[in-house]
Amino acid sequence: MAEVVKMPKMSDTMTEGVMAKWHKKVGDKVKSGDVLAEVETDKATMDLESYWDGTMLYIGVEEGKAVPVDAVIAVIGKEGEDYKAALDAEGTAAPAKEEAAPAKDAAAQPAEEKEAPKAEAKGAALTDADLEKMGVTVVRMPLLSDTMTEGVIAEWHKKVGDKVKNDDILADVETDKATMEVMGYAEGTLLHIGVEKGAAAKVNGIIAIVGPEGTDISGILSQGDAPAKPAADKSDAPVKETNSAAVDTQVAPAETAEPVAADGGRLKASPLAKKIAKDKGIDLSQVSGSADGGRIIKKDVENFKPAAAPAKSEEKASAPADKQAPAALPAFVGEEKYTEKPVSQMRKVISKRLSESLFTAPHFYLTMSIDMDAAILARTKMNEFSPVKLSFNDLVIKAVAVALKQHPNVNSSYRGEVIRYNEHVNIGVAIAIEDGLLVPVVRFADGKSLSRISAEVKDFAQRAKAKKLQPSEWEGSTFTVSNLGMFGIDEFTAIINTPDSCILAIGGISQVPVVKNGAVVPGNIMKVTLSCDHRTVDGATGSAFLQTFKALMEEPVRLLV
Repeated sequence: MAEVVKMPKMSDTMTEGVMAKWHKKVGDKVKSGDVLAEVETDKATMDLESYWDGTMLYIGVEEGKAVPVDAVIAVIGKEGEDYKAALDAEGTAAPAKEEAAPAKDAAAQPAEEKEAPKAEAKGAALTDADLEKMGVTVVRMPLLSDTMTEGVIAEWHKKVGDKVKNDDILADVETDKATMEVMGYAEGTLLHIGVEKGAAAKVNGIIAIVGPEGTDISGILSQGDAPAKPAADKSDAPVKETNSAAVDTQVAPAETAEPVAADGGRLKASPLAKKIAKDKGIDLSQVSGSADGGRIIKKDVENFKPAAAPAKSEEKASAPADKQAPAALPAFVGEEKYTEKPVSQMRKVISKRLSESLFTAPHFYLTMSIDMDAAILARTKMNEFSPVKLSFNDLVIKAVAVALKQHPNVNSSYRGEVIRYNEHVNIGVAIAIEDGLLVPVVRFADGKSLSRISAEVKDFAQRAKAKKLQPSEWEGSTFTVSNLGMFGIDEFTAIINTPDSCILAIGGISQVPVVKNGAVVPGNIMKVTLSCDHRTVDGATGSAFLQTFKALMEEPVRLLV
């Protein structure tokens, strides 16, 4: 009987996995223990092994694709066995066979061709090619700002039946940021206005239609605000429909400071003309407009020739001697560009879990300064005898573990109907890697020596960066430590790694003036901040824990007892 292979749950936080690589293909022989594929989880890339012998009959996920946990990814069975029953039992549709479609009866083809116009007449969706043939341009509400969801028509400059030219302003649209001019970028007659003055329209909603006079636009309106379908056989055909991307680069605020005409009135110019003039450093007040009402359009700016130099010299000479002309600055034109990458599985889980933690667990923060003079001396002395080099982070982990044994309320987790007070001490250690963050766990840290803790953390860091950690190594923490002091951070707050109740953020050691025995002397101070879940830890409880931690760090010999 065919066996269905499902996406396994490889970590406690995994909800889906990406098929990084298949090691078997359909038709290959499979033995129990063979690696079928490599799966990228939120924590690492792991091998997916087979538990059955047989032949790979079906692969349901392509490399690079993500699938949820428990989704069917493959079927293994006897060679030639029908695996569709196994897929049907799991509610997964079998792939359609790639068979050539039977040739249609030649006699039937004319009849089908005759039926096509009827389908279109019944209201088939118009494509971009259809609109282009009709000579119709659909003007939609453009996205005029990054936060805009709808726009209000402040003023219509045209009415139904008016002739429209390419550079004509159709309407003023009030957004959440400013009032902007919207142009149709079309030639023809205004056939339809979809939004009355003062009314709002959603982004990408139809606000007007421009085309040949007398054109029947009922088919366009029957589609609502849905965009026209792209043409099936002309993927490169220009889309005449005015969309948000096109308008976004060709609109200008109507309320911003406008250039002033020579007679002191408002200078009339299309947004595109203004943009070109700005890029070329041309003063629009010197440009003559050729459109209706002396309005300046694109070709006016492109054909503009500045006045002769002598005239400028005479103008400068006539200026008062005590007023120096401002220096002319060259125009600078930058280019906006960006790169987009798919969100990795690790980054998805970090986003989900930390958002849930911050917005579910009521955080509060306690900050304390610790004198590290004694810890610096103790670490130097310990490293003379330790088999591995100890770091300040190792001292912190050990001190946290010892302090948690004295304050079990901090070593707890909120479980809905109950609060779990952990008697064991498992310290999660946040480790930064290229793709995000991993938190391997030093188990029973209170009973381990500093050398053992140091060796484990170093091993975790190396294997975390190589993505070789196993799920059992990052699960089960009861408290977390995050140390950014090594990166030069003085102090910070961290988000709790649920279900833990607390996380300790460790800052760097700074040399600052301190008062000792009534005198100001140089000191080495480290700031730490405890983030607490107020459902389980109160301010006094967190403060008492920090007092114990501070005493251990300022007298590190107590860590050896």
